[in-house]
Amino acid sequence: MAFSIRLTEEERLLAESYAKLHSMSLAEAFKRALFERIEDEYDIAVAGEAYQEYLANPKTYTHEEVKGLLGL
Repeated sequence: MAFSIRLTEEERLLAESYAKLHSMSLAEAFKRALFERIEDEYDIAVAGEAYQEYLANPKTYTHEEVKGLLGL
C-alpha cells in the first residue's frame, strides 16, 4: 500500500537528513518510526497492566524460587 504525506520544506529536509544519516530511504525511515512508536506504546500499555497486577498481588519470586516451583 502506498500513501503520501504532506511536509513543510523544513520537515522534509529534516526527514531526508535523518534517513541519509541512517543510510535508509525516506520511506523506510517513516516506516521504522511508525512501528517503533507502535511498539513503544504497546510496551507502555503492557507495563501498566503488569504494574496494576503487581499492586493487586505484590508477591514476588526470585529466579531460584521459580525454577524450584517448575522443577528445574
